[in-house]
Amino acid sequence: MANITAADVNKLRTITGAGMMDCKKALVEADGDFDKAIENLRKKGQKVAANRADRESTEGAVIAVVNADKTAGVVISLNCETDFVAKNESFVKLANDIAALALNFNTKEELLATNFNGITVEEKLIEQTGVIGEKIEIGSFERLEGAFVGSYIHAGNRIATLVSLSANVEGAEEAARNVAMQAAAMAPLALNEDGVDAETVEKEIEIAKDLLRQEGKPEAMLDNIAKGKLGRFFKDNTLVNQDYIKDSKLSVSEYIKSVDASLVVTGFKRVALA
Repeated sequence: MANITAADVNKLRTITGAGMMDCKKALVEADGDFDKAIENLRKKGQKVAANRADRESTEGAVIAVVNADKTAGVVISLNCETDFVAKNESFVKLANDIAALALNFNTKEELLATNFNGITVEEKLIEQTGVIGEKIEIGSFERLEGAFVGSYIHAGNRIATLVSLSANVEGAEEAARNVAMQAAAMAPLALNEDGVDAETVEKEIEIAKDLLRQEGKPEAMLDNIAKGKLGRFFKDNTLVNQDYIKDSKLSVSEYIKSVDASLVVTGFKRVALA
């Protein structure tokens, strides 16, 4: 039987993040073989993951990152079960590390399959499920590209947003961050009227008509009045038409044009924990 030293146990703990007793047990079972011990710990993670597959992972950390030339960004959520784990420094670091990797990919599936210090991201999440004892998974994965992309992460890592602008002009970084903050706070349904799906529009028109009937408005007038109320719905629920939170005299679109007359918001992504 191999002689398992405290240094061996500490080394395995540093590599895997597992507890001291778990590391010692894994090394004993592996007769001192580090690779086999790591595999044993991963197997424990897989077992825990399977046992907790039906658990809700509604806590976590939402992270937005942008590439060096500000032309692409991603926002992901690394989900767990409890607020206690979500606030842990090592969990938040893992979320940031995975988000940085995510910049290189277009889908969550590609990200999960990529290398993370010798194992895949998916295997790392399984490993950490075993270490922490909670279901851990990547919930949301959103990518945004544009002439200029900015980001915002709300305090506590529960909401993060990306915003793309039509050009990289002077003041674009501050403008993009301000609009990303707007998107985080006001949770718009779409960028503009064209982004609202037909089903939602029809539903809002029918709701408006029902309210107008209750007010006793003539049936012949309902369509025109309802369409007018739809304009208010678009103002409240589409990003570029919303009142700008830092100056309610301006819409978001008007604020952006105050930065540069030719500048427009071209897209946004918002991820929030439930």
